Amino acid sequence: MITRRDWLKLSATATAALGLNPRLLAAMQEGPVLTRPIPSSGEALPVIGLGGRWINANSSAEELADHRAVMHELARDAEGAGRLFDSAAGYGGGGSEEYGGQWGAEDGFADDIFWATKVNVVGGGSSTADPAAVRAQIERSFERLRRDVIDLDQVHNMGDPPTQLGILQEYKDEGRIRYIGITTTSSGQYEQLEQVMRDYPIDFIGIDYAIDNREAEERILPLAQDRGIGVLVYLPFGRSRMWSRIGDRELPDWAAEFDATTWAQFMLKFVVANPAVSVACPGTGDPEHMIDNLGGGRGRLPTPDHVRRMIEWEAALPSA
Repeated sequence: MITRRDWLKLSATATAALGLNPRLLAAMQEGPVLTRPIPSSGEALPVIGLGGRWINANSSAEELADHRAVMHELARDAEGAGRLFDSAAGYGGGGSEEYGGQWGAEDGFADDIFWATKVNVVGGGSSTADPAAVRAQIERSFERLRRDVIDLDQVHNMGDPPTQLGILQEYKDEGRIRYIGITTTSSGQYEQLEQVMRDYPIDFIGIDYAIDNREAEERILPLAQDRGIGVLVYLPFGRSRMWSRIGDRELPDWAAEFDATTWAQFMLKFVVANPAVSVACPGTGDPEHMIDNLGGGRGRLPTPDHVRRMIEWEAALPSA
């Protein structure tokens, strides 16, 4: 499978586009930062965030320097609304939370980030969570992120919702966690997710959604709108499938009609054009990719006619 980095090496057009040309970078950053209100509060969030799963406790010094630069780009110029950093207690052996919190505190951008993480202690073939272990993991997230209040904490991968959501609700009632939710990136768990969305007073869900992975459009996204639940989108590039399928194709001319100047922006704008989506959270350890991604959260969004053309374009691509 071709990754985005591989694709950039192969595509002279894209390599030039991401060569940090000052004029192009300026063009990527034109227009106001697009935001969406959190349905349960009305608080505005920029529509592009960062998935932090690639920050690892075992990352090399060079990799960590790149991740640190990525987070600086995330925090830059959000125009008053902190961009979302999506981590998890289990990402990178705890490195995602630990390094993210450390850099935010040391470099002075902690208050410019909307800090989201996840909890899940269900594992090893068990289906139930030990309440003491849940609380211990949540407390460890506070320590690693170096925050007195966490903006969003979600149950990861549908692990024992009654126990873990119940404990998150206690923290929310105490004012230590502002928003709570639940996540899955497996369509096999969608039915269970729907039930949780109906039964629990959650603020967010996190789910997989991309131009080539649109099953969530059928019931999950409409239900989120009906229930006033915010949606974080993971894997907006289709688990990297789309880079293989795009190959060396040039961006269609009509992408300029909604201010997409790169393929990443094309795919991100498709995702955030859906009115149910609150924030798309592409993961990257490359500062240039982060700048490119953030361009997907500025300028015009695709109209319904553009979305139709984008779906037709995707359908005509070869399989991954």
